[in-house]
Amino acid sequence: MSLIDRFLNRIIRHGTLELTDHQGRTRSFGTATPGFPDVAIRLADKDVASFIALHPRLGAGEAYMDGRLIIERGDIMQLIQLVRANAPWDKGGDLKPRGPLRKLVKAIGGRIDQINPAGRSQRNVAHHYDLDDRLYDLFLDADKQYSCAYFTDPANSLEQAQDDKKAHIAAKLALRPGLRVLDIGCGWGGMALYLNRVADVDVLGITLSQEQLKVARRRAEEAGVADRVKFELIDYRALTGSFDRIVSVGMFEHVGVPQYETFFRQCRKLLAHDGVMLLHTIGRMGVPGATDAFTTKYIFPGGYIPALSEIVRASEPSRLIATDVETLRLHYAHTLRLWYQRTAEKQAEIEALYDARFFRMWTFYLAGATAAFEHGGMCNYQVQFARSRHALPITRDYMAEAEAQYRSG
Repeated sequence: MSLIDRFLNRIIRHGTLELTDHQGRTRSFGTATPGFPDVAIRLADKDVASFIALHPRLGAGEAYMDGRLIIERGDIMQLIQLVRANAPWDKGGDLKPRGPLRKLVKAIGGRIDQINPAGRSQRNVAHHYDLDDRLYDLFLDADKQYSCAYFTDPANSLEQAQDDKKAHIAAKLALRPGLRVLDIGCGWGGMALYLNRVADVDVLGITLSQEQLKVARRRAEEAGVADRVKFELIDYRALTGSFDRIVSVGMFEHVGVPQYETFFRQCRKLLAHDGVMLLHTIGRMGVPGATDAFTTKYIFPGGYIPALSEIVRASEPSRLIATDVETLRLHYAHTLRLWYQRTAEKQAEIEALYDARFFRMWTFYLAGATAAFEHGGMCNYQVQFARSRHALPITRDYMAEAEAQYRSG
């Protein structure tokens, strides 16, 4: 227990954590502080403490999943918030330059799992997105938008915020009736159908998920627009043709750094000379880093969250012009809290679909992600690209005008 005690004494300063070991002995850490949680946990057996200490990247998550770390007061969201809020990314840290060896080790360790040829990419996508569709129905909005929403007011509903996200993105695409749009990583088809509906454009959505493809095609048929909104199961690297606009929402996180230049080179080939592209991705504030072990093993194998420098640097060889960059700092935190709340409310249904261990894994993932956006170094980037400097108006007024129009219906 000494390792755990030393760690908690060092980390927990604000808020309180009560820890009870398998023999019933209790210790407390921290000081009650307004705005910080009060949490109590129990370790179910004599080996949990050493397991967590010896496996710092996975131990706590796996112990929680396996029912060996039990939360007796509060919940997993509050436990993770307590730890992360005591060490916020933007209020400290070592600002000394990283040595070349440390950079090299981190780069190599974080890149091997991101080599994603087409076959491996499809397996990675299936790991997460080919889960039972009923799971996503339980916590997403009705349009099944599985990406950061856009909160014009933090009090807005999830449905309103996701509608506003689609309007925000559509406005940056500078759409006109009849344009041909490519949606890379189209999910269940919501964005493609929205763009067709509000802007009278033709859309091709591509995905590597068999389950998402079936749903997207069914939705297009039901909406009576299957002749104008089409979906294909194809890797972006294998696609040919020319498109006036390209949009990609929540897909770039699965590309992997070794393929970044390939991704942008392919986008340039597919984009018309006067075309416009909008990339919406989870991002990493500060310098490049590495994907955490829990996410890699259980949630998004092969995934990586890019720093802004990595996105821009990879686009430069293709001579794509970054015409607009926006950082969404807290929008995903609001989104994830609503997803977590809905997931917690549907515990019985989710455990019936899978089991209690899966439910704990899923809530650990959502709680950890929320803390990363509230206190860690995560954000969202929306980067607009163009091939020609003349492709867009020279001021951003057109974005606000179009967004107001789309949001007004």
